[in-house]
Amino acid sequence: ANSINWGRLVPQIVYYFYAYFRLAEQGAVAWGKPVDFCVPTGNFGDILAGYYAKQMGLPVGKLVCASNKNNVLTDFIKTGTYDARRTFYKTTSPSMDILISSNLERLIYRIAGNSEAADRELMQDLAKDGKYEITDAMKKELADFYGNYASEQETADAIAKLYSDTGYVIDTHTAVAAAVYGKYREETYDETKTVIASTASPYKFTSSVLAAIAPEYDTLPVLEQVDKLSALANTEIPRAIEEIRTAPVLHTTECDVDQMPETVRAFLK
Repeated sequence: ANSINWGRLVPQIVYYFYAYFRLAEQGAVAWGKPVDFCVPTGNFGDILAGYYAKQMGLPVGKLVCASNKNNVLTDFIKTGTYDARRTFYKTTSPSMDILISSNLERLIYRIAGNSEAADRELMQDLAKDGKYEITDAMKKELADFYGNYASEQETADAIAKLYSDTGYVIDTHTAVAAAVYGKYREETYDETKTVIASTASPYKFTSSVLAAIAPEYDTLPVLEQVDKLSALANTEIPRAIEEIRTAPVLHTTECDVDQMPETVRAFLK
């Protein structure tokens, strides 16, 4: 279920309430006091859920939008201009390698005063020209957000530093958020209690994570890297990965691109 589906956005809204309630229960924040959230995102889904949670009354302070090198959202939040006419980069946080953030039009609808016509016009501009610019009044409605991005080196450095300081291992997407949160603190001196949304397991991006904290193991076969990461992090290997070791090989067909139609026909008999 991609985050463009409401079936995913609804439980994501719940995560924000859950995180806030846990902080209040633990005494980390006084009940009713605001909490900031820093979210790594490319499609603007998870952070949009946080925005909806705030609209529903949750005491959310700032929503920190963390991007990787594909920083179209950063520029939009800072300038009010969404310009997808830029170089697309493949990064170590691939779930955020996006230039057209499909959930953003939901935010546009809200900050345009729930105007379908205004939203539609801007989306048509994006389809036709590859960019659009919101009005000054709409820009003021972006005050809930702060946007910044992390380079590939900054992402790796965030993984390495957290591991060095605490022994805790994060994935590349969470590392983008950690790096951007550091920039936010440096720029704003905001001391508000903050939740960093950790959006994936480090085992999903083993090679990139291991290259950041123990580059001497970077050339090992993938499953051996998994073992090393488990030892370094002192965590169990997820079952889905562990089962790959003994899983039978079901598909062995290889073909060139121009042979794909005929290969599919062969499968279908």
